[in-house]
Amino acid sequence: MSEQRRPNIVLVMTDDQGYGDLGCTGNPVLRTPNLDAFHAGSLRLRDYHVGPTCAPTRAGLLTGRYANSTGVWHTIGGRSLLRQDERTVADCLRDAGWRTGIFGKWHLGDVSPYTPQERGFDEAVVHGAGGISQTNDHWGNDYFDDVYRDNGEMRRFEGYCTDVWFREGLAFIERNRERPFFCMITPNAPHSPWNVETRYSEAYRGQVSEERARFYGMIANIDENFGGLRARLAELGLEEDTLLIFSTDNGSAGGVTVDEDGHLVDGYNAGMRGMKVWQYEGGHRVPFFLRWPAGGLAGGRDIDQLSSHVDVKATLLDLCGVVDEAGPPVHGRSLRPLLEGDDRDWPERSIVTDSQRLVRPRKWRHSAVMNGPWRLIDGQELYNLASDPGQRENIAAQHPQRVAQLRADYEQWWTLVSEQFERDIPMAIGGPNAQQTLLTGHDWRNEDCDAIVSQGHVRRGHDAEGYFEVEILEGGRYEFELRRWPPETQHAIDAGIEGDDVPWEREWVEKRFYFWYTGGVALPLTKATLGIDYADGRTPLDLAGEVEAGSRSARFTAELAPGAAHLRARLLDDEDHARGAYYVQVRLLEAAEA
Repeated sequence: MSEQRRPNIVLVMTDDQGYGDLGCTGNPVLRTPNLDAFHAGSLRLRDYHVGPTCAPTRAGLLTGRYANSTGVWHTIGGRSLLRQDERTVADCLRDAGWRTGIFGKWHLGDVSPYTPQERGFDEAVVHGAGGISQTNDHWGNDYFDDVYRDNGEMRRFEGYCTDVWFREGLAFIERNRERPFFCMITPNAPHSPWNVETRYSEAYRGQVSEERARFYGMIANIDENFGGLRARLAELGLEEDTLLIFSTDNGSAGGVTVDEDGHLVDGYNAGMRGMKVWQYEGGHRVPFFLRWPAGGLAGGRDIDQLSSHVDVKATLLDLCGVVDEAGPPVHGRSLRPLLEGDDRDWPERSIVTDSQRLVRPRKWRHSAVMNGPWRLIDGQELYNLASDPGQRENIAAQHPQRVAQLRADYEQWWTLVSEQFERDIPMAIGGPNAQQTLLTGHDWRNEDCDAIVSQGHVRRGHDAEGYFEVEILEGGRYEFELRRWPPETQHAIDAGIEGDDVPWEREWVEKRFYFWYTGGVALPLTKATLGIDYADGRTPLDLAGEVEAGSRSARFTAELAPGAAHLRARLLDDEDHARGAYYVQVRLLEAAEA
């Protein structure tokens, strides 16, 4: 492919914005003039599907493989970590000469070897975990003037989170304008908490609930930023040679209310059943708009064939002329023929999406097998969207052969994705990128997937525990600090917090999430234990000690040998009631002699 045909790529993917959360898809309240204008001049995948939740979609899109096979079938509990041997589209493009960057939400691992800069991105400015103010995020972040990871180093950024992501993405583009680049701008908006400046949400007050007004306000801010992105690409002379994509990661979280069967109660969902997390259409059918004028991909055209996020990697590499034979095989296929208007030899195929959110995936759980207009839900319910787009009439009894075929397609898919379910996905201790590692309760493992998801859980003293899957890369003497509060705070391990950690004069904070940002109960912690069980059966490590009143952590030192292990860190009170240490800081003090 000639140099002129090596496009820049800018992929904007928002968080929890559904198909109906746009003016151009028919929303009667929400105004999105910039995205509507982009929609009018783009190629539009009209039957495009993702995972029903955040991290699985990101894993599938980046690898071109079904998320369950990559280890990502949840958003917490150590199952939002993308297996180390997966190869992302960023890996492929970087190796082929593209400069790569991501700005916003990553949600595929915050410690080595899962960080974005270890998964193909030259530059990364991201928040922690699955959302701002979750456990892995910097303490006290609240969407404004926050501290984010800048290539792994904590740095404070001025302004609203979405504005920061677009601003940093544009700065990356400007720095790399003389060479091909791949820029992912992945706002955490409009994921809850729905914190947004009043000037964006006030237009919707009185038309919808306060929560939905805030949700719509976050989308209005995204729309404004998207318009600014397009304008700046034009000013830089990059618009024609840039493949610009807009999409979202799952169905709506704030734009609709559904009943116990997933049918719409209020809001707008383009006639679909379900919302985020659901296996019905509204949970996973999302917008996908693409435009690349220099490549002939523009002009406003709908593409109606079934497609999926697992097709994105193959499509981008095909359009860029990049052949990549490293890594495991992709499960998707290049959509280039459809984008170029040639569907003569396009095969019929079945695509599967599901919502597991368990410790171990369970067959048929919250699944949808899709083939043309047909949808097999949970292996039992059959719908034909051509005559029943709202999925109201289960016609499985009338079409037993169709059910049998779709069930057989699912069985093949399950065989494909289930090969590695029991394999650990360990976080690194020691080694070049993990001389110091911070493990958090967001990623610990237990049988109930009961994790420390948000800083609100930390403040309220959530009563749970689990273990960490780790790989000790380097033998030597290590220090462990077991904490209730994160290292960036000055709070004692047995102390509570009185008052607020953020300036509450701001009107943009959603009141039902106050507990994420204010106060904190004291826990009478007096003892601590540390255990390491090696996978190869070596003698386990089992340490216990006292917690000094008023100290910030309980400390242990131990000699570790290289290898896979499970690490359990516990804090106990005088009655020996134990909960997991929410934060465990591991530091290599001295490497073993070779």
